[in-house]
Amino acid sequence: MTAAGAAPVAAPVWSVDPRTGKRRERVAVEATADAVDAAVRAAHATRHALADRDRRAALLRRAAALLEADDARLVATADAETALGAPRLTGELARTAYQLRSFADLVDEGGFLDVRIDRPDPGLTPPRPDLRRYKIPLGVVAVYGASNFPLAFSVPGGDTASALAAGCPVVVKAHPDHPATAERCATLLRRAATETGLPADVVVLVHGFQAGLDLVRHPLVAAAGFTGSVRGGRALHDAAAARPHPIPFHGELGSLNPVVVTAAAAVERADAIGTGLAGSMTLGTGQFCVKPGLVLVPEGAAGDRLLAALTAAAGATGPSAMLDHRMRDAFHAGVHDRSRLADVRAPLAPVVEDGGHTVSATVLTVPAGRLATSGPHDLLLEECFGPLTVLARYADEDEAAAVLARVPGTLSATLHLSTAESAGTDPAGRGARLLAALTPLAGRVVVNGWPTGVAVAPAQHHGGPYPATTSTATSVGATAVERWLRPVAYQDTPPALLPPELRDDNPLGLPRRVDDRPEHPTADPPGGRAAGA
Repeated sequence: MTAAGAAPVAAPVWSVDPRTGKRRERVAVEATADAVDAAVRAAHATRHALADRDRRAALLRRAAALLEADDARLVATADAETALGAPRLTGELARTAYQLRSFADLVDEGGFLDVRIDRPDPGLTPPRPDLRRYKIPLGVVAVYGASNFPLAFSVPGGDTASALAAGCPVVVKAHPDHPATAERCATLLRRAATETGLPADVVVLVHGFQAGLDLVRHPLVAAAGFTGSVRGGRALHDAAAARPHPIPFHGELGSLNPVVVTAAAAVERADAIGTGLAGSMTLGTGQFCVKPGLVLVPEGAAGDRLLAALTAAAGATGPSAMLDHRMRDAFHAGVHDRSRLADVRAPLAPVVEDGGHTVSATVLTVPAGRLATSGPHDLLLEECFGPLTVLARYADEDEAAAVLARVPGTLSATLHLSTAESAGTDPAGRGARLLAALTPLAGRVVVNGWPTGVAVAPAQHHGGPYPATTSTATSVGATAVERWLRPVAYQDTPPALLPPELRDDNPLGLPRRVDDRPEHPTADPPGGRAAGA
């Protein structure tokens, strides 16, 4: 215990090997309340430097280059802490660098500022004043690293990249599963900042559970981004809402990611769907946010063939380690609790090793009718993190629809259709009807594919109704930047006082809408962009 009046002792932060459960190295100490306060204030002090869009873009590109140059060390460190494997992490690093450069391109183009100018028109009823609107950064953003993506959704990930693109400094709370990776990434991002003429404290890193709570409650933190569990995310969301001045909390929490396989699709390609499902639900040891956790499969011979293909392919994957032992234990407990429910069968049962460190793929089946009404089987409508999927065998479309009506909000929903259903030529119009039924459930609807693998693209949406996320925003793709901006309009403001973005001569060369018509700059402004852009 700490003596009365004595300063609290910072607890050590250890890097742990999930394959053995043994400590690797001590990498940091947990941030005290004073350390969190200092981190936030240091980041807050850099916000004016980040106003320069040219330097923001340069920072993002330099960060991508430094991460790529350090690829061997980063991948080895991340693998030692997560057991995700070098091939998977090499791909994740490439994705991370790509999204950093994508946001740099976004900053260069400037359209995310959404500049709109309406010139005065006294002839309108009511008369219109001179109005000029654009978006400005919120301020310091708290980012909470994800366990399952030590790069792409952690220190150098999409929340950090989009916040920096918006002009917001970032304080990252490292995930305890990969603290050494977090430290290395933070060092590289801070180096990228100084090499591009920005203060290193545009990115600051802290560790510790209490530090995460202190961070979201800090009065200078203006918004937060989180990827993790429903329990952890909801606690932070509630803390953000309970502040004297509540802040936006963009949390990605939990997702069931249902799949519907029509009877005709099962007849056409049962083996291919079963094999594809096995690859999707076991990818990354089932630790993807969009792992398909509930699959509606028809009763009958075609559905039986799909199940056989799934269990054969999933069973061949072999045991593997999860991100940490706590998650492994939670997975085994989740499988056990689900397996005990009435009418639940396990055609592919987990292999549990005494004293082992691994999990194995598991497939459960249940009659769909068990999920159509509230009861103990509601547990099957909750995410079980790890390589588990549940096949609900339905007798007809009405039974499948009754289950879908009880599925909570989700990141993705997938539909497997026959050739005729996909073309819209089946007499029942089944494809369009099912697509309409799935759309209210999810932020992304996948047809004849699998949800794992979230492309970084302008049209991407990685979000969904609660509990998938706590807001309507996306955490992947160009529009992720909108989370960290707010609009402001200037009315009848003298030209000399206007921000450069809103001046008539468009000195920054921004795409704008003037009197509700698009205005595109024809050339780069002379002398580059001014600070304050």
